Amino acid sequence: MIGVIIMKNERHQAIASLIEKYQIGTQEELAEKLRESGFNVTQATVSRDIRQMNLKKAPINGGKSCYVMMKEEAPLTGAYGRALKESLVSVDVAMNLLVLKTHPGMAMAVAAAVDALNFGEIVGTIAGDDTVMVAIRTVEDAQAVKKKFQEMLMS
Repeated sequence: MIGVIIMKNERHQAIASLIEKYQIGTQEELAEKLRESGFNVTQATVSRDIRQMNLKKAPINGGKSCYVMMKEEAPLTGAYGRALKESLVSVDVAMNLLVLKTHPGMAMAVAAAVDALNFGEIVGTIAGDDTVMVAIRTVEDAQAVKKKFQEMLMS
């Protein structure tokens, strides 16, 4: 398991380097550059890496759209930040779902704050009275998002 994580980290570093060096506009181009760099990757692996690294396409010099690194999401400030920090009671994971427990009546505000985060791993939210269900793309992403919430709440 540790070897897999190390390989993924090395691949992510290679991807960051490749998209800085070359104008890469498709997953196929990225996969080819990775293979040229010695990584044995599939299209599914490249797709997952793009999502996990929060890569987006942006026009370069007014022309071709290429992958770029997006800056890490900043913790929320203002009303949404207060809603999260003051209303969120607990964060739990159930497979690829996050279950956020809130103070009674605050789930809608917390769901709106979660939606405003624009985390690429989050598909959507559903809010009740004191519970928010957050649909996450993968089980691995759910653990990562849980950690982000915990870090945000401690700051």
